[in-house]
Amino acid sequence: MDKITIIGSGLAGPLLSILLAQKGYQVHLYEKRVDPRINDISAGRSINLALSHRGIEALKQANVFEMVRSHLIPMKGRMIHTQNGELDFQPYSINPDEHINSVSRAELNKILMTAAENSGKVNIHFDEALIAVDDEKLTFCTGKTIPNEGIMIGADGAGSQIRKYIDGHSATPSHAKPLGHAYKELNIAPSDNGGFQLDANSLHIWPRGEFMLIALPNTDKTFTCTLFLPTSGDVSFKSLKTKEDVNDFFQSNFNDALPLLENFPQSFFHNTTGSLATVYADEWRYKNHCLVGDAAHAVVPFFGQGMNASFEDCIVLMDFLEEHKRDWDNTLTDYAKHRKPDADAIAQMAIENYIEMRDSVAQPEYIHRRETANTLYKNFPTRFIPRYNMVSFTSISYSQVYERGEIQQNIISTLNGENVDLTLAESLINEKLPEI
Repeated sequence: MDKITIIGSGLAGPLLSILLAQKGYQVHLYEKRVDPRINDISAGRSINLALSHRGIEALKQANVFEMVRSHLIPMKGRMIHTQNGELDFQPYSINPDEHINSVSRAELNKILMTAAENSGKVNIHFDEALIAVDDEKLTFCTGKTIPNEGIMIGADGAGSQIRKYIDGHSATPSHAKPLGHAYKELNIAPSDNGGFQLDANSLHIWPRGEFMLIALPNTDKTFTCTLFLPTSGDVSFKSLKTKEDVNDFFQSNFNDALPLLENFPQSFFHNTTGSLATVYADEWRYKNHCLVGDAAHAVVPFFGQGMNASFEDCIVLMDFLEEHKRDWDNTLTDYAKHRKPDADAIAQMAIENYIEMRDSVAQPEYIHRRETANTLYKNFPTRFIPRYNMVSFTSISYSQVYERGEIQQNIISTLNGENVDLTLAESLINEKLPEI
């Protein structure tokens, strides 16, 4: 039996270990943090997670979805908070049963770790930060070393040591491209009677052009808010230096949210400002090493697909392992070759969705194009599926989604009328969009 070592026990690591355990593999999983189930620590980036179809399918394959279900809050659409305080609800889908789900990163992490250990085939080694990899061994912060042998899977996030090792044997090393914007988390407490202070089944967005505030619900009736703002410039994290600056900024831009924010503005200065960047890696595999999740393709969080894409990585890897009858060499080769175009596609779509969320959603042109897309989806459901729906509610590959999405935008532009010409639309769709 092949020796399996996974570095990183965030989300992809324990999920993959569960799937491997189901196949009879013994897995050793090394995690830099102490055990979050017995220590009150952050589970990594605390931007709320949005669990959608791809992630749900992966959790179902690992037989853990039912453990997660009670921690989910359905979000049926975007609640747009306009500059003048009006609300505009934009459903994610014309299908009422299609929604995304807010979930706590920390709780999901704990569930996956426990399920992995309960398999009886996964050992999680906590407080073991990997600090160096060479051809002979892996070295941890404790001084512990293990032989560089068997299958080594890097699930160790955007700063992956395994990716750095692969980079050392690549003609085109990975690189991170900063977004130029950063984020800061804030909080909305429950109401005085213990309920939600905003609609609980919406992802709330305050779009303001070059920046935005969002809020996602938690099961304890709080909302996790995240401010996305340029790192520098006239309106930026750098420009907000005093309490007066911060209060004036929120008063001007997020007037309806301001009274709801807990311990504000002290929380603004106390909470960490997080960076945002996309990691691009041409090489995902070298000999016995490969990458999954953020280690291979960290993306900005604006399509809610970071976790979902990472979970899908695990499923694709396991599918190739099954196809190749546990031949790891062919498995890792095909997995990396197959998955890289999808990672590039979702990275691009995540950046585009940031522009959409912070600006376009409040624009009449966007609203009109969205209505046209929904009309076409209703009339041609097997051919025209809006890009958001393809990403969030199907398993269509990200690269195919991107390609079809570009074609669909061109079709909408061609139609370009107040009322949709369904005859022309049908002709264009039949010509340009193959049936899925």
